[in-house]
Amino acid sequence: MKYLCLAYYDEKKFEALTEAEMAAIARDCAPLDEELQRSGRLLEVGSLAATRDSVSLRPRGGKVTVTDGPYAETKEQLGSYFLIEARDRDEAIAVASKHPAARLNEHLGWGIEIRPIETCRVAAAG
Repeated sequence: MKYLCLAYYDEKKFEALTEAEMAAIARDCAPLDEELQRSGRLLEVGSLAATRDSVSLRPRGGKVTVTDGPYAETKEQLGSYFLIEARDRDEAIAVASKHPAARLNEHLGWGIEIRPIETCRVAAAG
């Protein structure tokens, strides 16, 4: 089964870090990122742009309305995602716990949400 893992953080705290602090985080994260990749369960990973670069679409009065940023105001923002393959929820937790957001930088609001995901093939256009 596939699981979508959503990694969260406090964007404002993260943006306030110095270059030296960012470099230290990158050094701390590297071994955990490598361990996750070695698990053989990682299918895809991606980082998301800042919320200021995001838009939300909502239906309003039968039309699509575009607003800046995420729809809901929260203390933590979605910063990245990764897709894993696991036989069950327990294995998904074990695999996702290798990610840096599950182990480091509590002061930056890091955390992970794990959701089972159903995928479907989309026919190519044309």
